[in-house]
Amino acid sequence: MSQNVEDSKDESKKIVKPSGGFWKRYEASILLTLVGGAIDTIGFIALLGFFTNHVTGNLVMAGAGIVKSGDDLWIKLGALPVFILTVVLTKRYIAVRPADKPILSELLFAEVLFLSAFMAAALILGPFEVRGAWEVGITGFLGLMAFAIRNTAGKTIMGKVRPTLLMTGNTTQLGIDLSDYIFNRTQCNMESLKYSAAVVFTFAFGALIGTLLYLAIDFWSIGPFILPVLYLAFKARDKDYLS
Repeated sequence: MSQNVEDSKDESKKIVKPSGGFWKRYEASILLTLVGGAIDTIGFIALLGFFTNHVTGNLVMAGAGIVKSGDDLWIKLGALPVFILTVVLTKRYIAVRPADKPILSELLFAEVLFLSAFMAAALILGPFEVRGAWEVGITGFLGLMAFAIRNTAGKTIMGKVRPTLLMTGNTTQLGIDLSDYIFNRTQCNMESLKYSAAVVFTFAFGALIGTLLYLAIDFWSIGPFILPVLYLAFKARDKDYLS
């Protein structure tokens, strides 16, 4: 009996490695982060300083706009209620949808829909030359709604997946994980460090690729980044993949 107790204690001390390879475990995080970095950067450049995801940035710029009497103040201020309303409706959809339905898949398809509308509006209404023009507002809000849906999914049903759009917290976590690994080099700390580094650097890489594509093919550059979300929307219908 005592031997069994000792064996169980030894077993509890073992580090259980995550199943599957690195890409298999973090594919969704990496692809969604790549899209986030690219679309947010393309939007910022094309929409003359409007963030399709970074509500904080829009509010800061709105505050500056009040002092400087910016023509695009209504767009920056309007981003907040549009974002919140989208979150409210998305959360309500999650709450009333039966648990056995592929909710994450449906939300990713909704993101694809709004990103496609974002690209279509940019192609039809652009190029944009006036910051406060209604065309900028309509186009920007469509991109904002796509990412509001993703943010809501990330906070509710995506479990332990790190944020794929907000990098301040992820960069802080990267620093924490780096400190943990330097002073305690365990497999667990290494896995966490690799995950944090992948998310942060993928976002930066997405921003770079998004910029280069925008300079080359203008608003068509949004299209390639819709495809990974569409791919994950189909994958998310598979319960084994989600697990």
